[in-house]
Amino acid sequence: MQAKAIMTTPVVAIDPSASIVEAAGLMLSSKISGLPVIRSDGALVGIISEGDFLRRGELGTQRKRPRWLEVLVSPGRVAEEYVLANGRRVEDVMTDSVVTASPNASLAEVVELMSHHCIKRVPIVDGDKIVGMIARSDLLRALLHTQPASTP
Repeated sequence: MQAKAIMTTPVVAIDPSASIVEAAGLMLSSKISGLPVIRSDGALVGIISEGDFLRRGELGTQRKRPRWLEVLVSPGRVAEEYVLANGRRVEDVMTDSVVTASPNASLAEVVELMSHHCIKRVPIVDGDKIVGMIARSDLLRALLHTQPASTP
């Protein structure tokens, strides 16, 4: 079976300049745990997932460092880390090295990508344009549809 047979379409996506609050709201309202990040020209430029919201200053979950380490780190570095840790736009917190597959990829290839890269979803692309998404739940649905119904 090929990726195009089970991929979710249309794709729920977000613009890189959107706020992280918008991204979180879209994920919750769409009942999904990750969003592809797509520029206005349709090019896939990243992915943002629930994991990208961890260690947020807004939630009080940012990484704490020992005081002695703060003294050793230059003030410029602390400021830079603050900006990185507290980015408020999708492009500030998204993963920009996205693992993708083609619509003609086999499900075995998609599963291997997920397993090898420890990811939960794979954007399906044709060139640099996203045409679908496969999440672990899509694979479970495919598994259910291939199994014969059990009798009591």
